Amino acid sequence: MKLLSYETSQNMLDLLDIGSFRSENLPLSSTLGRILADDIVAEYNDPQFPTASMDGYAVKHADLDSDSISILGYNPAGNDERRVLADGECIKTFTGSMMPEGADTLIQIENVSVSENSDKIYIDEKVNFGSSVRPIGEGYKAGDVLIKKGTKIGFAEIGVMAGLNKVMVKVALKPRVAVISTGSEILDLGEQSDNPAQIRSSNNYTLCALFEQAGADAIQLGTAPDDRDEIMQTFENALASADILISTGGVSVGDYDFVKDIVPRLGAEVVYKGVAIKPGKHIMVAQREGKFILALPGFAYSSTVVSILYGLPLISKMLGKSEPYKRVEAKLSERFTKRSRLTEFTACNVEVVDGEYFVNFKDKKVGSSAILTNMLNGSALMVTGEDDGDLEEGTFVNVILLENF
Repeated sequence: MKLLSYETSQNMLDLLDIGSFRSENLPLSSTLGRILADDIVAEYNDPQFPTASMDGYAVKHADLDSDSISILGYNPAGNDERRVLADGECIKTFTGSMMPEGADTLIQIENVSVSENSDKIYIDEKVNFGSSVRPIGEGYKAGDVLIKKGTKIGFAEIGVMAGLNKVMVKVALKPRVAVISTGSEILDLGEQSDNPAQIRSSNNYTLCALFEQAGADAIQLGTAPDDRDEIMQTFENALASADILISTGGVSVGDYDFVKDIVPRLGAEVVYKGVAIKPGKHIMVAQREGKFILALPGFAYSSTVVSILYGLPLISKMLGKSEPYKRVEAKLSERFTKRSRLTEFTACNVEVVDGEYFVNFKDKKVGSSAILTNMLNGSALMVTGEDDGDLEEGTFVNVILLENF
C-alpha cells in the first residue's frame, strides 16, 4: 500500500471544504469555554475620563508646595463630578472616581494630614505630577480589538466583555462528533465477560473526552461488533446527526476489518487511506457532502494520537480557530532512538527551564501502539520526520503540547 506523506495528508485535510461557518448568540454567562465568533472591539476609551486609582485628594500639582490646601468636599466613586478646582483647592476623591476638572494629580490619604475641622490638608510627603491618576484610554482605546475571533473564552475574556456590557456574545456553534469503537473483541464499560481474550473499550471514552475538551459536542455511540450490516447502519445513523464520524478499529487488512469497505458503500468519497505515520498509518479520511468520516486504528494510543492529528484540525476549522493545538521547539535532554522510517509521534515529557523547552522520556514505555498510559502526567507528542534517524542529546525537535485545546 502506497502511503501519503504526513505533510501531504495535512495539506489535503486543510483544503477540505467544511461549508459555511456556523454561530449562535449566547448570554455572556453561558460562554465560558466557547470559541468567539467575532472580534470584540472597544467602542469607548477605558477609562473615558481621568480616574483616581487610589483613595486620596485630587489637587493641582503646583499646590503641593503650599502650606495647606482647602477641601471642597467629597467625590465618591460613581459620582458625576462637575466641580472645577481653583488654585489652592482639593476634593477628597476615591478609587475609581472621575477626577475633577482642574485637578492633575491625586495625593494619597497617607501622604497628608487633615486639619481638626477637616477643611484643609497639609502635605506630609509630595508625589509626582499625575500620580495615581489613570489617563483616558489607559486600559484600551476606542477601536482596539481586545479579543480576537477564534479565542477560547476564559475568565479574563468574560471579565473584559462584562466591562464592555456584552449581554449577548456570538460564539461558534459546536461541531457534533460521533465516536464508535468497532470490534467483536471490544467489551464496553460495565459489561461483564468470562472471556479473557476480550479487550475493555477505552477509545470511545478517550476520544469523546478529547473532542469535548477541544470544543465539540461528542456523541457517545459505544461499541459495535464486527458485523457489516450493523456497522453500516450505525454509521448511517451517526451521519444523520453528526458533522464528523470517528470510528476506531476495522481499517487494517484483516479478515474482520470491515470499516474500510463500508465507508465507500455509504456514498462517501475517500480522500485518502494510508499515511506514512507511526502510529496510525492505516487511517482513512472520507467525506460525504458536508460530513466527514475518520476511520482510525483500534489501538488506544494510536487512535488517540491520530485523533489529535486529524480530528482536532477539522474541529478547529469548524470553530474558526487558527490552530488546533500548540507546537513548540524543544531540546532533547537525552538521546532518542527512532523506530521506523515513518513520521513518528512519540509520547514525551516537556519541561520549561529558563524559558526554554526540554524533552525527556522518563517513565515512557517503548512498545506497541496500545500503551495509552504513556499519555498520562501532562505528556506531549514529539514529532520526528521520515528523514530523521536517531537523534543526539541537545537536538532541537518539534513538540505538540497536549493542553489547552
